[in-house]
Amino acid sequence: MADPIVFTDDNFDAEVAAADVPVLVDFWAAWCGPCKMIAPTVTELASEFEGRAKIGKLDVDSNQATAAKYGIRSIPALLIFKDGKVVDQIIGAVPKTQIQRKLEESL
Repeated sequence: MADPIVFTDDNFDAEVAAADVPVLVDFWAAWCGPCKMIAPTVTELASEFEGRAKIGKLDVDSNQATAAKYGIRSIPALLIFKDGKVVDQIIGAVPKTQIQRKLEESL
């Protein structure tokens, strides 16, 4: 079972921009209730898409430079990257099926 990757300001470019598969980044914070609600879903997706996509989380409080670079104003914000560019985004706590569908579309 794969756990979500922990993205940081330091490893973001290497893990996300240079990835050869689509990457789902969950921008979150410890104090955010909706972020806690979707955390189990993000963990499940990390296992389900293992080998086909990277799934990870970025704490916006600890990694403000990356959050600012992508204009994150509301969390949870789920951004899907492909070839280093944002190709889709989901704002707020949404059903797992909605996240799965967007991920599948990016493959």
